[in-house]
Amino acid sequence: MTKHIGAPGRGISRRDFVKATGSTGLLASVAGCVSTPGTQHSVDAGAGDPTPQQSASDLPTTSPPEVVNVDEQGGSVTLTSTPARHLAHPGQSMGGPVELPKVWAFSADDGEPSVPGPILRTTEGEDMEVTFDNTDGAQPHTVHFHGVRKTWENDGVPTTTGIRIDPGEKHTYEIPANVPGTHLYHCHYQTHRHIDMGMYGIFRVDPKGYEEADKEYFLTMKEWDSRLNRQMAGEDVTYDVRNRRPDTFTINGKCAPRTLHPEDGSPIIVEHGDTVRLHLCNNGYMNHPMHTHNHRFQVVARDGGTVPEAARNYQDITDVAPAQRHTIEFEADADPGIYLMHCHKVSHAMNGTSYPGGMVNGIVYKEAMDTDVFRSLMEYAGYEG
Repeated sequence: MTKHIGAPGRGISRRDFVKATGSTGLLASVAGCVSTPGTQHSVDAGAGDPTPQQSASDLPTTSPPEVVNVDEQGGSVTLTSTPARHLAHPGQSMGGPVELPKVWAFSADDGEPSVPGPILRTTEGEDMEVTFDNTDGAQPHTVHFHGVRKTWENDGVPTTTGIRIDPGEKHTYEIPANVPGTHLYHCHYQTHRHIDMGMYGIFRVDPKGYEEADKEYFLTMKEWDSRLNRQMAGEDVTYDVRNRRPDTFTINGKCAPRTLHPEDGSPIIVEHGDTVRLHLCNNGYMNHPMHTHNHRFQVVARDGGTVPEAARNYQDITDVAPAQRHTIEFEADADPGIYLMHCHKVSHAMNGTSYPGGMVNGIVYKEAMDTDVFRSLMEYAGYEG
């Protein structure tokens, strides 16, 4: 796994990013400009001043999700789950900080725990051996790979397979790469809680002969009722799954403006003339209509199936239902600038009472990075160069 700039996938290098900003970093550009809560102004009106959640937890902090090329590892990968603290937006701008004081984060091999979990990428015909190591775990778990055809015992559902991975145990799943496309994986033990504690991720089966776009990124939408995470962290709160009230809305685990942080977040960094392909995955329990500003796209695949060209049309919003995957494609042919991509349920584009926030991301042209507006956005996102 390697450090990346922008959303996980095929983006630009750190060197190109630094060069595009017109300096060796942005810290000097924003030094002395950070204000205290209540005086910070966002690019859109309404930054609030909610009481930040505090946690005395000694848990490790999650890292951004990385792409693991399972083919390069001989077709095998080991997953574990680690209790961790998840900072959806650690800054004090735009309604922050936003924190989930306890999550159960997936990690792959020797990688860092992340929410979402690591993106597992393989190729059609190159089957995977996925071992879930619960040797040091405290909860029973399974792993369900959603989208490919597999044998009964490898389905990852304890009630129908009789296979559950208890603390102190490990189990290996044989996962065929027989359905090309973008898919999900998640824990299927006490699913309603374990996904909401962060045990979800993407796995990708590239078709044989697959040609990547100029820029290609993976984005996962997820809404959270933080009462569950706070309850699991020991706080005196009551959580009722039948009365779920989401209050935290994330793209790749982050709320805006942290979504725009080039390393910790998932900005969609493009260059003028690029063909851009985005794999949108909904690992939450609510629909999220995702909208792009100033760019019309085609949905080229759904749930691992290619959409025939005759059935495609240009649009600027696609409603992604729970567990669905939509792959969209567009040309970066707009006036080079910075454009929003966000859930159009506007209450999902908030951090508490502060707007904007939440499930908001940006299509960022490399040509627009050496601007005062971009430097301001990096300040809000907490990027220090």
